[in-house]
Order: sequence, then C-alpha cells, then structure tokens
Amino acid sequence: MEVIRRRAARAAFMLCAALAGVACRPAAPRTAPPAPVPAASAASPPAAPRGIRQLRADLEAIVGTPVLARGYWAVEARSLDRRDTLFSLNAHKLMMPASALKLVTLAAAAERLGWDFRYRTTLLAAGHVDDGVLEGDLVVVGSGDPSLTEETAPPVFAAWADELKQAGIEAVAGRLIGDDNAFDDDALGMGWSWDDLPEAFAAGVGALQFNENMARLVVAAGATVGAAALASVEPGSAGLTVRNHLVTAAADTPGRVELRRSPGDAAVDVFGSLPLGNPRAVRLLSVDNPTRFFVSALRAALVGAGIDVRGPAVDIDDLAGPPADEDGAAAIATHWSPPLSTLAVRLMKDSQNLYGETLLRTLGAIAGTPTADGGLAEASSVLAGWGVPAGSLIQRDGSGLSRYNYITADAFVAVLEHVDGDGALKAPFESSLPVAGVDGSLERRMKGTAAEGRALAKTGSMSNVRALAGYVTTGDGERLAFAILANNFEAPPSAITAAADAIVVRLAQFRR
Repeated sequence: MEVIRRRAARAAFMLCAALAGVACRPAAPRTAPPAPVPAASAASPPAAPRGIRQLRADLEAIVGTPVLARGYWAVEARSLDRRDTLFSLNAHKLMMPASALKLVTLAAAAERLGWDFRYRTTLLAAGHVDDGVLEGDLVVVGSGDPSLTEETAPPVFAAWADELKQAGIEAVAGRLIGDDNAFDDDALGMGWSWDDLPEAFAAGVGALQFNENMARLVVAAGATVGAAALASVEPGSAGLTVRNHLVTAAADTPGRVELRRSPGDAAVDVFGSLPLGNPRAVRLLSVDNPTRFFVSALRAALVGAGIDVRGPAVDIDDLAGPPADEDGAAAIATHWSPPLSTLAVRLMKDSQNLYGETLLRTLGAIAGTPTADGGLAEASSVLAGWGVPAGSLIQRDGSGLSRYNYITADAFVAVLEHVDGDGALKAPFESSLPVAGVDGSLERRMKGTAAEGRALAKTGSMSNVRALAGYVTTGDGERLAFAILANNFEAPPSAITAAADAIVVRLAQFRR
C-alpha cells in the first residue's frame, strides 16, 4: 500500500509541475486531519441581503439548466449606483466575445477620437487645365470613411461633378486614381475564418470604401432540372467575377448556395443547387479591392454627370509610381463623414463589422501607425489608463469576428463602468446600443418582459459563442452593468440566447 501511495504522490507531483510552473509538493500520505483550531477574533462576513441571495439563486438556476451543462459561462452583474457586485460566475475567465467586443473598440475610439470626429475624403486635380480638359489625373484621397453607400454617395458624387465643372473641368485626359495610403493594405482581421471571407460581414477594410465594401450575388434557378442556375454580381463596378457551379434541382428539394473566395482573388466560386421555379434571390458578397470599387463607382457617377473621364479607375498601389503633379494637385472638393456619434449607431445597433475594423485602424493612424496592430496598441493603452487589467483582454481585431479575441466578463463590466462615469463618453455611447425589444440586434428579444426598453446591450454571435453586455435598469430604478458570455456549447443556440435573455430579465426584475 505504501508503494502505491508513493507512486500516486509522485504522479501528482509530475502533473502539478507540468501546469504553468506552479510550485507543487508531493501529496502527503493520508492521515487523520488535525482538529480545527477556532479563530480568536475572525468574524464571518455578513450574509447578503435576502433579495440578493434570491437573485443569485435564480441566476445560478438559469445557467445550471441541464441543457446548458456542456458549455462554459461567465457572468458579471454590478451596480453602477451602489458599486457592489450582485452576481459573479467565472467573471475572471477569458472567453470569446464575438461582436460584443465592439464595446471595447467603440469605447477606445470615442476616448481617443472624440464623438465629433469625422472622416475626410478629398478630390484632387493633378495637372493643368487646358480648354476644359484636365491634362492629368483626378486623385481621390480617403481616410477610411465607411459611410458612403449606394444610397448616400450619389449626392456627394454629383456635388463633386458640379465642383469640377465650376473649376472649369469638363473632361479628364488621365485616370481616376484612388489614394488609400492612409491605411496599410492588410485589409483582413487576424484570425478570420477563411470560409467567412466571401461574405459581406467579412469585407476587408481600406481608406477608400464604397457601399461598405459589399456587392450583391444574384441567383435564380434555370429553366429545367439539371440546367445551370443563374448567378451574377451587381453592380458591375464591384470588380468580382463568378465561377458558377450552381445547378437547378427538382422543385421539391431544398436550395443550397455555398461561396468560396480566397484573399486577393476577384473571382468567387458559387456551389450548390436551386429548386426549379426558385425566384430571384440575393446574397451579399465582400469585394476584393475596396479602393478599386470606390473609384469605379465614382468614375461611373462622374461620367453620368457629364464629366468625360478618359482614363481608367485605378488603385494607387497598382501604379509604378505616384501620379504626375500629385504634390501640386489642387483640391477640388472635400466630403466629411457624419460624426463618430452617428457612425457608432450603425456599428453597434446593426453590428457592422466594417465600422469596427475601420475604427481600429483609425486609432492606429492617429497614433502614427495606420495598421490594425497600431490600433490594438492604442486601444490597449486606453484600457490600461482606465485600470482594466492587461491580462483580462486579448484583442486581435476591431469587430469581434476573430476567434483569437478573448475577454473576461469582469473586463467588460469595468469598461462599461468607466464609460458610464465619464460625462464626455456616456450619452452617445449608450445611445448607440441596441435596446431590448425595441431596435437593432435586440429588436426581437425580450419583448413583453421587464427588460423591454430598459436593457441596452451589445450582442455577440458566432459558432459556439454567444455574448451580451451592457446596461439594465432594475425594478426599483437601480442601474446595473452586466456581461454574459457563453462558449463551447453544444446546446441549440436558441437555448443559449434564451438563457442570456432570462438573466437580463431577472436583473430587470430585481429589487433590493
């Protein structure tokens, strides 16, 4: 028996020594434990009030539901009014946050940029004008504005055409060049899944961006079973081509469309089948080159407005050298984006990934390093200044799309607490958040409950990840900050979402 004990003790020592360098001792042979020695003056901590005890029991029951047993949960709920923690479960464990990470990106951006920050896009004429013809190139210089879309850009481009005419320019002998050098050319986030890349939610980022760098894939069934289905990209200026592998299937079969596109490839492969009689359907795609997409759309608009642009629309990175006369180019027009306080609404309520990635690179640019890494360093500096422990956040992108991102529930609540206590940050930040049962990604959640209209929170969702973090007002008007993260679950995602919502509803019902 003693040999067995020695072997067990040695095995325990070897296992312990392998874990992160933690100092360990061999386990001592089992003996009768010594009698406890009563403390001379130790006082037991006061019991939590009954209302808090009941809240904790109810929340433990929610996350302890058997269907949730295989997943990991981290939850923190803290009073902003009384500064006490009402509930904490694994709050210091690192968890994947998905899009809830946008809370961190926006908070850091608002701190460094200010809510009045706007992006500038400038149109330059590089060359001299002779008898109404610009003998040179038009150059459009971007700084990252994500808000010029098929709806908002036409009046801007029309105004630019008018300003060209007022400057005496009716034709351009040269090219329309997109200068995207305000950011580096690494358009994708670290750790993004390759199978996400054709999708619009994984669109790459650039200093010149049009229509959120997304195009439309239009598909329709063919005329007979077995015939090729139809697939095309709109608009044509998106610069994407289709390798179509879609076929037409029997009318009573389910449709399936799968996409593949590698980074740097302007062709998207479309696989699957569409049932006979299937109506026209649209799928959103990411474009390969945001800069070329922007200048192609601008060139088409200028030509449509009567400006004869004779050269092609090109990305400045495709040129052998800088445009002639660029240093002496004359500014023809400047467009300013809406302020960050407005852009934040699209970022948060609709969880627009492109906006998060743009803000991250903008953080880097204002600090002199126009890269994602530069932005990450700046965001980390902001949070360190707020007292958020460095080990509680591992941030790898601005949107939360990367599965390399990790954060603790406690860190989320610390960020939310700081923003709430900062008069310059608070109001626009809270106004950008989805409201339970009212709008954004929470429009259909928690309707008809105590949380409707009283919970403001950012959602997060990807495979085996769900997150929700924000603010909620309790039944007696107390304001709370909370974070709920679920990872590595095999339960239906709807069950995870229902549990998170139940936690928020219970917090909204809480009374001391």
